Amino acid sequence: MRRLYTLLLYLALPFVSLIVLLRGLRNRDYWRGWGERFGFGAQPLPGGLWVHAVSVGEVQAAALLIEALQARPPASAITLSCATPTARARALALLPGVDVRYAPYDLPGSVRRCFARLAPRMLIVLETELWPNLLHEAQRCGVPVLIASARVSARSARIYQHLPGLLRAALAANAWVGAQTEVDAQRFAALGVPPERLWVVGNIKFDRAPPPGQFERGAQLRTRYASGRAVWAAGSTHPGEEQIVLEAHRLLLGQLPQALLILAPRHPQRFDAAAASVAAHGFACMRRSGGASEANCQVLLLDTLGELADFYAAADVAFVGGSLVPIGGHNLLEPAALGLPVLSGPQHFSSPEVARALGERGALTIVHDAAELAAALTGLLADREARAQQGAAGRAAIDANRGALARLLGLIDHLPPRRHAA
Repeated sequence: MRRLYTLLLYLALPFVSLIVLLRGLRNRDYWRGWGERFGFGAQPLPGGLWVHAVSVGEVQAAALLIEALQARPPASAITLSCATPTARARALALLPGVDVRYAPYDLPGSVRRCFARLAPRMLIVLETELWPNLLHEAQRCGVPVLIASARVSARSARIYQHLPGLLRAALAANAWVGAQTEVDAQRFAALGVPPERLWVVGNIKFDRAPPPGQFERGAQLRTRYASGRAVWAAGSTHPGEEQIVLEAHRLLLGQLPQALLILAPRHPQRFDAAAASVAAHGFACMRRSGGASEANCQVLLLDTLGELADFYAAADVAFVGGSLVPIGGHNLLEPAALGLPVLSGPQHFSSPEVARALGERGALTIVHDAAELAAALTGLLADREARAQQGAAGRAAIDANRGALARLLGLIDHLPPRRHAA
């Protein structure tokens, strides 16, 4: 089964390469580190840790773990691999001095070269990164694998169970799992991970606190762009979702004419398309990259990287995207940790436990369309006390779920050393 999977990857490789090539015409970051995707790249000191996190949310969780590992003796080299230019840029900003590179494609030659170059003593993968050839090569090299803050959806678990030759041998022989929930642990057990190598540790994302100075930076941004105005932020939005957000803003302006929307598309290559959509809806738009603020601006387009959290801190209410379209939802905890009321669509299959934890405490409002989004915004922006209550509920939900980081560090201490390959 793994050989068939590999064959399909080789057949797809020309098309994937073409996509990366075309995207690189707009964003040169897709072309940087091209060799790393095939296992080439700089060769750090052997015996370090290899941490893999695919996208921005996982990179931020990985950064928390890496910072904790760096603070513990003995010091060791750490490599963080990721899959997208946005994630790579975020990793470089969060972790200066750490070896950040693109993860190799899950092809035998690529992962073999990467293991040979890094020579890690341990591989730590975040959440759902179950790549068959990567796990097989780790097993072949005798490198223990920790799946940290691990989760697997019911659908993915069913697929893996119907394809036992894909992952079961590597998971059974060489994987340790720190699962987010008991349900996740049961699913990993069904995939072949022995019970003695399964722990429930929680979700490390609950342990991430706002970085120093974020509230101050948020206050400065608010003074610059929206002094005396009601402000809401729509973060990590996607095609089809921005139209709903903009229609909700039009309805909101009927009640609060001075309200400002901070619109932050998820992917940089869509900044221009989002700006065109704002213009098509007839709003006065200003781009963050443009510099100077405009008093009559109705929508501020956040077309820069790494600033969404600061702009959440400048807002009164946050809507988190990827949730009104079938993407699965993005990071609800980032605005909740700032004490903001959090709004979201109903699509949370990427992190259902986070949505449940916030929802059970009344910290999350679910909306289904522009009218519901506008109504929720109107109520919250007009009621300071309601905003404070919902924001406090979000912080309480986060505090109640902390502790995964400490449990993961304890688990790492008990992992066996790397074995020599047979």
